[in-house]
Amino acid sequence: MKKYEILKDEFITLNDETTLYRIRACKDIEISPTTTIHKGDIGGYIECEANLEQKGNCWVSGDAWVYGNAEVCENAEVCENAEVYGKAVVSGDAWVCENAEVYGNAEVYGNAEVYGNAEVYGNAVVSGDAWVYGNAEVYGNAEVCENAEVYGNAEVYGNAEVCENAKVYGDAMVCETNEPDITDD
Repeated sequence: MKKYEILKDEFITLNDETTLYRIRACKDIEISPTTTIHKGDIGGYIECEANLEQKGNCWVSGDAWVYGNAEVCENAEVCENAEVYGKAVVSGDAWVCENAEVYGNAEVYGNAEVYGNAEVYGNAVVSGDAWVYGNAEVYGNAEVCENAEVYGNAEVYGNAEVCENAKVYGDAMVCETNEPDITDD
């Protein structure tokens, strides 16, 4: 039995090109110990079935959008007004909510949370128990992992890695490039 169905009569069109359809649960889905989606509950919007895995407990709710070649799988949740698109993947027990955007080839997985007006894009990875929120941006080939937090107006980009219990916040910018060191001989 399928976990959800696509409602072809409830849709929105983006830029006169992409049509996103609402989903409806075909069975009860336990999102977390305190949240259950019940059979018949209406979810968010997806472009096609490839955007939301039929197995696992993953879900798209509220007015969230998942489209393009993006994928939500395993036990991940995309909710409220969040957008996941491009070739982005949200998996594991990850959570992307509020007005957050995850796009490009970005990955959010593990128990990671991306919310507020945060953006994760390019080839960026947010994993483990990391949080990215507020107006923060993580992009390029950057990685935020383990118990790290990036928030406020902070940016993590290039090849930067923010891990362990690190906190990057305010207007901080963290960047690591592959530029060679120039030394005097």
